[in-house]
Amino acid sequence: MLTWAGHADPDVIGAFEEAHNVRIRAKEYVGGDQMLAQIAQSPAGTYDVILSDAEYVVQLQQAGFIDPLSPEDYPFDDFFPEFQNFRGHWFDGQPYAVFLRFGFLGLSHHRGAMSEAEARSYRSMWETRHEGRIGHFDWHLPNLGALSLMNGNAAPFDLGAGDWAALTETMMSLRPQVRGFYDYGGMLSALRSGEVTAIPGIGDWITGVLARDGADVTTTIPEEGGLQWTESLSIGTRSRNPDLARQFIQYMLSPDGQVKTATLKAYPAMIPTRSGWARLNAEQPGEAKRQNMVLNGPNALDEIRAGRIRLRELPVQQSLETWNDAWTRYKNA
Repeated sequence: MLTWAGHADPDVIGAFEEAHNVRIRAKEYVGGDQMLAQIAQSPAGTYDVILSDAEYVVQLQQAGFIDPLSPEDYPFDDFFPEFQNFRGHWFDGQPYAVFLRFGFLGLSHHRGAMSEAEARSYRSMWETRHEGRIGHFDWHLPNLGALSLMNGNAAPFDLGAGDWAALTETMMSLRPQVRGFYDYGGMLSALRSGEVTAIPGIGDWITGVLARDGADVTTTIPEEGGLQWTESLSIGTRSRNPDLARQFIQYMLSPDGQVKTATLKAYPAMIPTRSGWARLNAEQPGEAKRQNMVLNGPNALDEIRAGRIRLRELPVQQSLETWNDAWTRYKNA
């Protein structure tokens, strides 16, 4: 399995390994570009299962790195409607990836330095008292997406030349406020200690981990809106174990697998299945409430249905290299 960190922890995959008398060997990556490079550099058939960010599924399919799936093999009817025919997963009536988990990205902040009321706008990061105390996860897509929302772009990744120029100008104007650029562990440390007051473009996948340990941090979705990150599972082309790969994906979409991925120790997430929500509410009602997946009353789906959340995507009118180059110039400014 090629995957983000944490998905092959024994408490997640142990039951599947035992039931099928198999050992899952995981190769971990950080970021979609690294994931694509890893596959391109490996012989076909190296990976049976590929966990990828949803926006990269199109590239995986176009490059011939993943195989089509049989829709009847997976519980799409159990998915909430928003996730049943997920954009970029289906080609000519066949899915090439199955939606596994998701979360929202907004403005993550230390409550002792930035209140929820203040975090209701990304513009708070420019306030004088936050000079030198804003952090960044070192990946251009979520950061530029968040700033694009702040600029009023309803389609934050589909920018004409004028909107793209305005976005890079907005980004550069934030640079004096920035303390540093962090990896996963660095973000945990910086937010926990209060070294940074806020980090845009991340979410509960970081603050939820810290909150488990009692840190006074949270994620607020600003009035300008938030982004949705999504992770999906596919079967690698020329898989040597396609039946096991299919059964593994089925396991992860079962109520048991869904609860395990929702409560992943490395980083929690919301889940797309009704049965998963029901199991989580029955077994861990506190976590269901914390992640806004309650069955009765307002929940995370309302944020999507209200139009406050946009999918994180690849750039539409610019290349990935253009965005990456702009990010590099920003870091070096």
